[in-house]
Amino acid sequence: MGRPVMIALIGVDGSGKTTQAKALAARLRERGVRARYFENAGGRPLWNRLARALGRPDGVALFGRTLYPALEATVRAAAMARTVAVARLTGRAAVLDRWTWCQDVIMAARGDRGRRVVRAAYAVFPRPAVVCFLATSPEVARLRVAARGIDTEEPAHLRALDAAYRALSDFGTFTVLDGDRAPAEVAAALDAALDTALTTLATTLPPPDA
Repeated sequence: MGRPVMIALIGVDGSGKTTQAKALAARLRERGVRARYFENAGGRPLWNRLARALGRPDGVALFGRTLYPALEATVRAAAMARTVAVARLTGRAAVLDRWTWCQDVIMAARGDRGRRVVRAAYAVFPRPAVVCFLATSPEVARLRVAARGIDTEEPAHLRALDAAYRALSDFGTFTVLDGDRAPAEVAAALDAALDTALTTLATTLPPPDA
């Protein structure tokens, strides 16, 4: 089985990763590419709901500053392992909603220990062929998160996340898109950014469904 073609969308919470990744997978299928959307989350909304049900403000308060990052990183690793396995077994291009960098960044923003351990463990996961960073201002991201009604984000934390992404050694290799724009405009910019990359990858992309 060959290595799957992987396209990752990353960015702060509220940048539109999920919306754009799902829509991109659908557009690729319309273009004849066998593509599938994969979420690679760490389970934060679930842990926060559990925490609030038990009278704690969030997952960090419930599990502690040591256990919570380990739990989150393990859940994300399991999701990414499933993504790679399914993509290889099905031969489909994988459109990734988050990838390895996202865990490193959130741990950096919170000041968690263990980043080096997690980074080393995550080295087993393949690097996506294309990585697009949706650059989104804290104000826009905060409003989008609030509109979802699942959780909330503080501007200071969003700024810390953005700074941590930009401090990554790999950041210069990412395609940076303006995530503040309307979803249709972001989608158009994403398609334009992928055109050259997908042409280069044409010989490795999965063939159209019969």
